[in-house]
Amino acid sequence: MCFADISARVMVALVALTLMTSSALGFEVESRKLYQAKSERSRLKVISTADLNVFDPIIRAFQDAHSGITVDYTVTGTTDLMGALYDEGAVFDLAISSAMDLQTKLANDGFAQDHAPQIATTLPAWATWRDQLFAFTQEPAILVVSDEFFAEGTAPQNRDELIAVLRDNPDRFQGKIGTYDVRRSGFGYLMATQDSRNSDAFWRLMEVMGRLDAKLYCCSGDMIRDVASGKLALAYNVLGSYAAAQLKHTNGFQIIEMSDYVNVMSRTALIPRTAENVDDARMMLDFLLDLKARKDLVAASGLPAVDAAALRTNPSLRPVRYGPALLVFLDNLKRQSFLRNWENSLLQN
Repeated sequence: MCFADISARVMVALVALTLMTSSALGFEVESRKLYQAKSERSRLKVISTADLNVFDPIIRAFQDAHSGITVDYTVTGTTDLMGALYDEGAVFDLAISSAMDLQTKLANDGFAQDHAPQIATTLPAWATWRDQLFAFTQEPAILVVSDEFFAEGTAPQNRDELIAVLRDNPDRFQGKIGTYDVRRSGFGYLMATQDSRNSDAFWRLMEVMGRLDAKLYCCSGDMIRDVASGKLALAYNVLGSYAAAQLKHTNGFQIIEMSDYVNVMSRTALIPRTAENVDDARMMLDFLLDLKARKDLVAASGLPAVDAAALRTNPSLRPVRYGPALLVFLDNLKRQSFLRNWENSLLQN
């Protein structure tokens, strides 16, 4: 074989490798773990926004019940998960996300398969949509405050109190506030748009935070860490389940559920249109929907199961509901308008 032929073959191989690598890196992988079955009969590919340490006990319990299934678990961000399935046609058997609006759009636009869960009769009406999208948790968006800045019993309890505290103490809180960068975080964008629908106080709060040079984050875990260390005085719209789980192991912060209202997000699962192992995906989805019956897993993961009774006893809890209303702020013009207003409020420097 001549050198030219070898070079040509090498070039073809390099091009193919480049294309494969580009495709593989089309969305950002935050972490990935292969849960190898001892005697593998099938493999289940899961894409999720839930951190490995959160979902690990659930996956292991699922494998205890279904020992022949290897679980390939990939963690990415909410917008990356949407892009992987919507734009790239990535092959996954189950998609789990905290961004209810993006999951709703996937289902609405034909990117999800139908499923009839075995425990459908026990699910509240608001926990399912079109037999394709299913909620298995209910998690509040909360305020996290640092013990270094707020003694017990002194933290603001509602948005008006929070605005007043920040306005009256600009030097104390300059550069010490954290919240989501809603341009990067699908969950952050969902919570912000829900806030804007619930109360005019949201935009006043954003303007105050902007004047105080609020720090913008992609993830709840990073905000919680910085509040616990005293780097931040407070963080707004943090995922409550992550904060509660962290509080078990870390001191230095308090969790505040606002008394005016608390947006409650549901972590959802769907079977993508591209799924190849649909049978196992259905089994895992049913396993997730039965989370309420597994108090051990609720405790181990820190993920509160769907509990309609809890919502009835606390009127300040407002679950985000499925439906066309969730798609409003995903319209390009609406999104651009919202982000423009948000940037004008937050990015004043």
